[in-house]
Amino acid sequence: MFEQQIINGLTLGSVYALIALGYTMVYGIIQLINFAHGEIYMIGAFTGVMMVTVLGQGFFGSIIGAMIVCIILGVLLERTAYRPLRKSTRLAALISAIGASIFLQNAMLLWKGPQPVGFPQVINDAIYHIGSIEITKIQLIILVTSAVLMALLNYIVKYVKIGKAMRAASQDYDTASLMGININSVISFTFALGSALAAAGGVLVGMYFNSVAPLMGVMAGLKAFCAAVLGGIGSIPGAMLGGIFLGVAETMGVAAGLSTYKDAIAFTLLIIVLLFKPTGLLGKPIQRKV
Repeated sequence: MFEQQIINGLTLGSVYALIALGYTMVYGIIQLINFAHGEIYMIGAFTGVMMVTVLGQGFFGSIIGAMIVCIILGVLLERTAYRPLRKSTRLAALISAIGASIFLQNAMLLWKGPQPVGFPQVINDAIYHIGSIEITKIQLIILVTSAVLMALLNYIVKYVKIGKAMRAASQDYDTASLMGININSVISFTFALGSALAAAGGVLVGMYFNSVAPLMGVMAGLKAFCAAVLGGIGSIPGAMLGGIFLGVAETMGVAAGLSTYKDAIAFTLLIIVLLFKPTGLLGKPIQRKV
């Protein structure tokens, strides 16, 4: 049923959007694609498992714990892997990002092994009926949690002082610095914010599929990057729209019998959109003086 697949697509797309926001915020300020962002999402999922199994936390405790751990990890990653290369070429920073991604993947593989780890059930699932549409309790929680986090992000960026500094830095990095904005603090906060959203997405996905794996961040990170580019890299509303659009498209493709090519749908859509609108759905062309 079409309406049912829309619900499934919104559930998946809201998680893609949470991860894509981290990509687009970092790129908007320092023009860097943080390819280790998918691993932050993965570590957030594993942290959620540990919060439940070791510390006995429930839904809120596991998400908050994962967000705190990933905030610390995101800030450390920025200070060690990216900040020393900020005045280097973009290629150097890109290689550093890929290296950080590989390091985090293999560190988790050494610690947990390659096999998936079960996510303990912390929510008693139930099925609600809205006409002919079925929505499970965990789907509802994912949709509501994602919406709340995105609304909170929007409020921070628009109305909080550090959010205004982020917008100023994204408009003109050097001028914002000359106006007294502490660029290092703004960039660290951006990494922290993006990492927190990715951690929440990791925990939500772990609860949804009841398992997490050391390499779960690879494909999820690539798809979220596609979502960010689809919406317009550097645009926060674009990342939200791109994530939702990608999740719905992927779910519809699976429903149409293309489950074998599920992962290819994201990259096919990316190519199509970039052919006709290179700046993405909500992106705007930027003119630079030579």
